[in-house]
Amino acid sequence: MNKKIVSGFAIAAAATLAFGAVATAPANAATKTIKLAYMGPLTGGAAFLGQDQIPGAIWAIDQYNRTNPKVKIELVKADSQCDPTVAANVAPGVAADKAIIGVIGTACSGEARNSFPAYKAAGLTMVAPSASAVDLTNRKAKSNGFPIFHRVVANDAFQGPALARYSADGVTAPKYYMLDDQSTYGAPLIRENATPTAKKLGTIVGTDNFPDDTKDFTSVVAKVKASGANIVLFGGYDYTAGPLVKALRDGGYKGVFAGGDGVQTSGFVGLAGGKAIAVGVKMTAADVPFNTLLTAAQLADFTKVTGVKVPGLYAGTAWTAANVFIQCIKEGASTRSAIQKCVNNSTFTDAGGNKFKFDRYGDPTTASAVGGYIVTKDGETIYDKIA
Repeated sequence: MNKKIVSGFAIAAAATLAFGAVATAPANAATKTIKLAYMGPLTGGAAFLGQDQIPGAIWAIDQYNRTNPKVKIELVKADSQCDPTVAANVAPGVAADKAIIGVIGTACSGEARNSFPAYKAAGLTMVAPSASAVDLTNRKAKSNGFPIFHRVVANDAFQGPALARYSADGVTAPKYYMLDDQSTYGAPLIRENATPTAKKLGTIVGTDNFPDDTKDFTSVVAKVKASGANIVLFGGYDYTAGPLVKALRDGGYKGVFAGGDGVQTSGFVGLAGGKAIAVGVKMTAADVPFNTLLTAAQLADFTKVTGVKVPGLYAGTAWTAANVFIQCIKEGASTRSAIQKCVNNSTFTDAGGNKFKFDRYGDPTTASAVGGYIVTKDGETIYDKIA
């Protein structure tokens, strides 16, 4: 865990609001300071997800502030714990701070849905590094975030099929067992987005779901083994996937285990009980490793600023999301309404150098490809191929 990014706490609007400010550069009387908020899990069960990506935002803002601009940026950390209920309490406090002109986030889809009421009312623009549920940008869904929500990643309509394909790579006669954690991210990823492709590629031999705080997977393991499945697909987060993988391996399951981007964190291998258990686990994410996009000098600077040697998943998309706001600020947008107009209408550049815009409902016009990742025998999670 990077000790530099553990959030502080404050009370706002009668809600518990996890708030901390990242000092990215000294301010002086001649400069104006405005704020961006990063909203995601920095503590709690899904903390690794937020801790992996926020360094990208921290570095982007530090890079900008070092140019000595007339308008400096302060990053505020809003710890919503990947919990929709917590997010509903945190968002009003963020919205109440008039100096915050944009939100880098949220990290999780459930957080986003429950943040929309406060942010829509306040006209506070969101650019998410990883919230991928399809409904967030579906014009027909009541839960969409129009007009304030945007994201810089491909949604789960792309990730679900990729997960089904990547998990079956090298498997003869795929037999899928579909599992999810009942979350507003994990359930649709598997049930709506991965299942149709799995049916085309092989046979679904079983389905099951359970709360994300489940501790005993004895019955799940028994069902998976009895089904004859050679692939287990899981939709959910690392803190559930880790113990689940361990239970499956301890129970004698030897087939493929694969999960979406909620599993692909720097903490997953440890949560699974170590590299001997996690080896071979496959994961997908609409991301490529940030370090592969950086020069040696840039990576050294990233490490100097953040204390992180190897950028985690979605550090690059958090950098991109931060730079969406930074570009608008450079162009003179310093109010919420000006930021929203700029984000909705401008062309931006992602961490890989690709140009993109946002469509009317917030998806990027050139969404990144979904990558496949695998845990090696050394316990490293490496980028493998386009999934």
